[in-house]
Amino acid sequence: MLHALAGAATLGLRGPWARWSGRRAGVQAHVVDLRSDTVTRPGPAMRRAMAEAIVGDDDYGEDPTVRELQEKAAELLGVEQTLFVPTNTMANLISVMGHCRRRGSQLLLGQECHLQVYEQGGVAQLAGVLANPLPDLPHGTLDLAELQRVLARGHGSPYHPVCELVCLENTHCSSGGRVLPIDYLRQGTVLRLRWHMTAQVPHTQSWSPHQAPDSRPCDSSGGHTQEPPGDLSSLGLAPLTSACPAFQGLGAPGGALVGGPKDFIEEAWRFRKALGGGMRQSGVLAAAALVGLAGAEEALLQDHKNAQRFAKGLQELASPVCSVDPATVETNMVLVRVNGLAPTELCQRLQVVSADEVAQIGRAVHVLVFPWTEQSVRAVWHRDISTQDTDLALRKWALVLRQLES
Repeated sequence: MLHALAGAATLGLRGPWARWSGRRAGVQAHVVDLRSDTVTRPGPAMRRAMAEAIVGDDDYGEDPTVRELQEKAAELLGVEQTLFVPTNTMANLISVMGHCRRRGSQLLLGQECHLQVYEQGGVAQLAGVLANPLPDLPHGTLDLAELQRVLARGHGSPYHPVCELVCLENTHCSSGGRVLPIDYLRQGTVLRLRWHMTAQVPHTQSWSPHQAPDSRPCDSSGGHTQEPPGDLSSLGLAPLTSACPAFQGLGAPGGALVGGPKDFIEEAWRFRKALGGGMRQSGVLAAAALVGLAGAEEALLQDHKNAQRFAKGLQELASPVCSVDPATVETNMVLVRVNGLAPTELCQRLQVVSADEVAQIGRAVHVLVFPWTEQSVRAVWHRDISTQDTDLALRKWALVLRQLES
């Protein structure tokens, strides 16, 4: 459905969407592309690092830039080792294959989890693993009582698939980039250890969960501990866990990581090879990821601030057509509920530039957002969107709403 919605939203445009300024109706326009954090492009420093990267054959373990990235990421995530792979979809699949070692075994996950909805059932197609989807709660969590019931029902049964993995998506894309609460992760850890389960934590929204306000454990006084952001060992999840963060929001052109214990990563290397993900001089991509990581904390925090700024601004418009609850905006994603209008039509109206637009909002602007469901659109902030871009998008949104309500 998302593919159809996205296609409908682009009707009337010729060629691929672009972020740079262009002309529509004879008016020079600035583009604010909020469709996804995957639309970022490498900046000058990143391109220079890629061009100058010291490389070797990574399939032989001889690429020094890849090794540097893997070591830095392992320290950041609080895991023994990480493995650089081409895409986050591959990282998720490798992790499932590493945990579910027998064909016909079962993993439990949310029914709206990215792994369940948007990765073509790769765990079944390629790994022979049965995905058992459970209902998602509004925050992107699973009902732990229901999880307990499913685990207990199949435990030791010769009739049920053997459950070997629980997958917890963080941040939760379909819930609007919500961050899984620390207490929930700890309760889930106790539950899966009781049933001898392993846990996988795929990060669908780049490194955002590590920079969200509630993503780090708090001490008794309410302040953040001094542990690295996103350190999985601090949650009691290590060493029986894999983490799969991607570099999509940091401007890098590709790449993701699988993280976990040393023996798990050794097996992950074998699965990467079997899936065609073994790369040679991949230091050119790792160099881009290193540049992205170097400025990640500041950039991601700014993304979160801009997303909040937009959500509060849209709420203040008090429009009957569009509504948003800023309290649900925890990272770089905003889900806007649309009433009385098809989301695809709203997307098209935000792209259209009228002759009097400059006089009304100060500049001609194309705003690109994604029609997320039949009643909502999604906007995602990233390092290519400034505070000024955010304000321009909000002004354009206000103009479109005035036109709709007149």
